[in-house]
Amino acid sequence: MKGLEFNPTMSAQEKLAVTNQVNAHNSANNAKTGRVASQHLGKDDFLKLLLAQLANQDPTSPMENTEFIAQMAQFSSLEQMTNMSTGFTKMASMLRSSEAVSAIGKNVEIDLGDTSVSGVVEAATRGENPQVQINGMFYNMEQIKRIYN
Repeated sequence: MKGLEFNPTMSAQEKLAVTNQVNAHNSANNAKTGRVASQHLGKDDFLKLLLAQLANQDPTSPMENTEFIAQMAQFSSLEQMTNMSTGFTKMASMLRSSEAVSAIGKNVEIDLGDTSVSGVVEAATRGENPQVQINGMFYNMEQIKRIYN
């Protein structure tokens, strides 16, 4: 059979057909399990991929030590970046809370779009989205247009 040759590349139509089948299968699975597809891989996903790669490697041609060490270094870097991101998020929250607390007793002008409110900050809340209390009402810190004595 000289006329039949193996061609490992797929045509655009074949790629589209495979993509449609994969998407349909994933949608059906997600509907059954209630899972939602994510576009982001976390450290748990990376570790699962690494374990799957190790479990399914060809025994006659195992992964090189350098490849394994490089992947473990990438995993360690990913974990440290995740930890740093969590730390920065906590630090930003603390800074926003500190800014709200430091505004207590000061005159502020709040921008409400078409109108504005002025008054002395009576109290402040802490947390990720701190608020200040002016004239008995709470407003988000992002709405403060001006702080003055």
